[in-house]
Amino acid sequence: MPSAYDYDVIVIGAGHAGVEAACAAARLGAQTALLTTNCDTVGQMSCNPAIGGVGKAQLVREVDALGGVMARAIDATGIQFRVLNRSKGPAMHGPRAQADKKLYQMEVKRIVEETEGLDLRQETVDDLIVEERHTAEGPTRRIVGVRVRGDAEYHARAVVLTTGTFLQAVMHTGEAQVPGGRAGEGTTSGVSRALASLGFRIDRFKTGTPCRLSARSIDFSQLDVQPGDERPQPFSFLTDRIEQEQMVCWITRTTPEIHDLIRANLHRAPMYSGQIQSRGPRYCPSIEDKVVRFADKESHQLFLEPEGRRTQEIYVNGISTSLPRDVQDAMIRLVPGLARAQIIRYGYAVEYDYCPPDQLTATLESKLVSGLFFAGQINGTTGYEEAAAQGLVAGANSALVPAGREPLVLAREDSYIGVLIDDLVTRGVDEPYRMFTSRAEHRLTLRHDNADRRLTPVAAELGLAEPARVARLAAKTAGIEAAVTLLAGTRVEGVTLFDRLKRPEVGWQECVAALPSLATVSPDVAEQVENDIRYAGHVKVERERIERQRTVASRPIPRGFEYANVRHLRAEAREQLERIRPQTLGQAGRVRGVTPADLTLVLVHLEGRA
Repeated sequence: MPSAYDYDVIVIGAGHAGVEAACAAARLGAQTALLTTNCDTVGQMSCNPAIGGVGKAQLVREVDALGGVMARAIDATGIQFRVLNRSKGPAMHGPRAQADKKLYQMEVKRIVEETEGLDLRQETVDDLIVEERHTAEGPTRRIVGVRVRGDAEYHARAVVLTTGTFLQAVMHTGEAQVPGGRAGEGTTSGVSRALASLGFRIDRFKTGTPCRLSARSIDFSQLDVQPGDERPQPFSFLTDRIEQEQMVCWITRTTPEIHDLIRANLHRAPMYSGQIQSRGPRYCPSIEDKVVRFADKESHQLFLEPEGRRTQEIYVNGISTSLPRDVQDAMIRLVPGLARAQIIRYGYAVEYDYCPPDQLTATLESKLVSGLFFAGQINGTTGYEEAAAQGLVAGANSALVPAGREPLVLAREDSYIGVLIDDLVTRGVDEPYRMFTSRAEHRLTLRHDNADRRLTPVAAELGLAEPARVARLAAKTAGIEAAVTLLAGTRVEGVTLFDRLKRPEVGWQECVAALPSLATVSPDVAEQVENDIRYAGHVKVERERIERQRTVASRPIPRGFEYANVRHLRAEAREQLERIRPQTLGQAGRVRGVTPADLTLVLVHLEGRA
């Protein structure tokens, strides 16, 4: 008999999605096992050593508001903090932090190891254990555990797959091909085989990474310095201030000579030679793609980013490539400041399996096997932040759903996480998915600065948020109310400070000068008050629009609804709706290929007027 271990929840993979999933399940009281092929790579940053950015920062702060790990880890280990898009309004701001790569990983591992109810285990999963049950509604399948190498089984009521880029992965550097999902690590095929045997659709995506250089071989005098913000802004709502010293990054550019070199070697680039058939992220192209797609550009900006305080390794942001090693050597030495640069790690592309996410419900539970949840790159996404957001939701629901509790489902009008998951399960993906502010139609109300006010009450109700977080939000809310009362009750030249703050040319410091008692207001409260007042008119209109749309959009569609019985419904719409099985009329309207006219026919049928 194989050895057996019993848990409530099993999470497979300990990257950014897996860590958030396991910690969320454990916070909700589920006895959780986090299985990884290597305990030394928990929370590892496979590509760029940074967290946040435009669109992504909103996800990080929402994960934090729900009690997650990522924001606290980067606050403790960041080496440079900058807010992007400062020239635009607060809804478009994107806090970003460079990480000490190894220190970040160690901090995440520490949090995992200290989380009550969570066991970290070094195991390689080879198979999924699924039971078929016969009910009055017909046969159903439920996950009951996993088999690992070494003749052992783990049993649980729910399993979360967060396998990253490791499913049947192949790395490409020029003509060379090596099995593996990350440099220096292997691949796994057991999970892919198990999913295929269960009837899941599986496809392939590609991603890539740039080379890393030795700082000792770089002439920094030829580079432009990029410092961090003078007052670094924390990611976590639990962090009062960033205490550690900031480090600088540097900027340089490619040249026409580099572009000529790349063009001369495109026949050796896997994406152009036909060696790689799968699709990569369009918004984060390789340098080969940039040279081909933007042929009119003579140069592209490159960012040289330290990988940590105690390493000479430099990440070259903007030059992701899978060109052969000799071409990478020649290309790098043509970059201004890098004439003597030594490559420590060569860039490469990786192809891997993913499962199209329209096979999931909004809880991230699979439609084919109950109790089986998916999160991260296995859903066709890319990026640490997108993975963490999915991981938290999948992990929470892996504990909530089997226990018969109300699941965590976030609406797209309430959160960027809701936008992300709704996009995935409703529309699917045809390229690796990345979050942008443009994807959120209600972004004026979904600012990164108010994520705690939007989502911590949800987390508190479920049991995801620790008491200290709830207490801090209560104090912040009281501070906002008190500050607003002061502003509304103080007049200068006949106009209240509240109304004066609506003017673009008036800032918080002008209000403090007029009413010195406001100087005691904490910076985070002041930021919230100023943003709330400036956006008040827009937010009022936005909320009225949301409520109007919510009335019809929330109309449920029965689980076994027969689209074949809807008269005059187009074949394309019928096929898509039967495949996605939307749960509400609003979700049905976001399915690819479904028109407003199709939606009207479905509504008429639901109301019995067909």
